[in-house]
Amino acid sequence: MRIVRLLPRLSLALLLGAAVAWAGFHRGEISFAALDAHLAALGPWAPVGYVAIYALATVAFVPGALFGLAGGALFGPVWGSVWNLLGATLGASLSFLVARYTAGDWVERKASGLLKRLIEGVDAEGWRFVAFVRLVPLFPFNLSNYALGLTRIRFVHYVIASLVCMAPGTVAYTWLGYAGRSALSGEASAVRYALLAVGLLATIALLPRLIGRMRRPFVWIDTQDLKRCLDGCEAVTVIDVRGPAEFTGPLGHIAGAHNIPLDQLGGRIGELRNLQQTPVVLVCRTDKRSAAASQIMRAAGFAQINVLRRGMEQWNADSLPVKGRSAGA
Repeated sequence: MRIVRLLPRLSLALLLGAAVAWAGFHRGEISFAALDAHLAALGPWAPVGYVAIYALATVAFVPGALFGLAGGALFGPVWGSVWNLLGATLGASLSFLVARYTAGDWVERKASGLLKRLIEGVDAEGWRFVAFVRLVPLFPFNLSNYALGLTRIRFVHYVIASLVCMAPGTVAYTWLGYAGRSALSGEASAVRYALLAVGLLATIALLPRLIGRMRRPFVWIDTQDLKRCLDGCEAVTVIDVRGPAEFTGPLGHIAGAHNIPLDQLGGRIGELRNLQQTPVVLVCRTDKRSAAASQIMRAAGFAQINVLRRGMEQWNADSLPVKGRSAGA
């Protein structure tokens, strides 16, 4: 039965492998001239065909530089930029979804140690990390699409950040293609160096935040995992660091949770001394105050600290049971 459930994912992975292999063996046939000939046969549908070919080529690991330059030569600087950006974003989105569908769950289960902390750091940065990757040309575009699909970054955030942060490089390559086919090879290095400079600035700005996330004093826990722990009667203590009004407000609270507001946690830490060596799950509306609370508890000697990812908002979004919800909520 397990093989049957995995069959669609295995089939998709095999199809992707075949597409990548085909593109690799026919790399010499993928050229500007061939692309121009195929699009000419489509007439007014050439832009649609171009975007579709660009997207599929991205999924198959065909270098995007060819399309970045060809778009400007074929459609001009303005529409070329539009079609290039649409094709790149669509291709990046498809690659992301393929990776998440075929292997996302497996990676999440198997990740541990440094890899797990790295993935958690990427997850925490969310769209900022996507922007970082898009602005830094050191990250291979096609490979990063699949790698980001193995994280838990929200798909909508991924698409929007990719669309916005790929725009500068896309416009640069499109204008270069428009400048003339004969000048393409001679000018490509200038654009690459300019993008590298922007990327290095992004690296300097984001790396300290990412490293800090990787070294955070807690472990994320998702709503379903916490629900399984509570249903299994595992020794887990839930501490809700919202204020009393929120604790009994529209989002309610998790059954059995202790309400210790964040601004009181430092003064009431003595009440929790018997929990220093047992798992503690911190909860708030999202997860910002919970993360701040983890710093206080870590400094006080607590070893097993978990933060509920996206807090009570996600707990309610998953339709999990709550207590103490105010009337009319």
